[in-house]
Amino acid sequence: MRRFASHPLPQIFVARHGETEWSRSGQHTGRTDIELTERGVRDARRLGQQIEDLAPDAVFTSPLRRATATCRIAGYADLAVDDPDLVEWNYGAYEGKTTREIRQQRPDWNLFDDGCPAGETLAEVADRAHRVIQRIRAIDGNVLLFSHGHFLNILATCWIGLDPRFAGRFYLDPATLSILGYHHDRTDPVIRLWNDADNGE
Repeated sequence: MRRFASHPLPQIFVARHGETEWSRSGQHTGRTDIELTERGVRDARRLGQQIEDLAPDAVFTSPLRRATATCRIAGYADLAVDDPDLVEWNYGAYEGKTTREIRQQRPDWNLFDDGCPAGETLAEVADRAHRVIQRIRAIDGNVLLFSHGHFLNILATCWIGLDPRFAGRFYLDPATLSILGYHHDRTDPVIRLWNDADNGE
């Protein structure tokens, strides 16, 4: 279990959901409502041990089952409120496909530059991220979010004022914890921790 130091400014703890069959195989998993694997369940328990001392002032989760199950197993279901803005990118025609499969048809394809046919644009996902940020900045306290890899990458770029296209330079493993916060004051947003699994190493 990791002990998190108290901080005078609010912190946003963001957790990616545990492993699924599609995250293990590298398939793009947007709105397909897939369950956790056995490993995903174990890692969600480990995540729960990692964050059991947080006592957040608010908890929000994507309503998709892989996120709500991670939230429940980690011990925060009783506090959590579903937030549809926290769902993963809608990959449209590329749902269930791996990057290798997509690049067989579009060799230079990049999700953050090219988007997905019949899916969301990067700008639409970023708009959702900005709505989440607006809501959590109105909370005078620490917030815990359970969500998805690509969405959380975009959330992080929006938090620190980067162009969302740079979200492709971030990476999140399943069932990892990151922290968004501030440096000197609330005009100075930073990433305080990224992609931490706290495996006791």
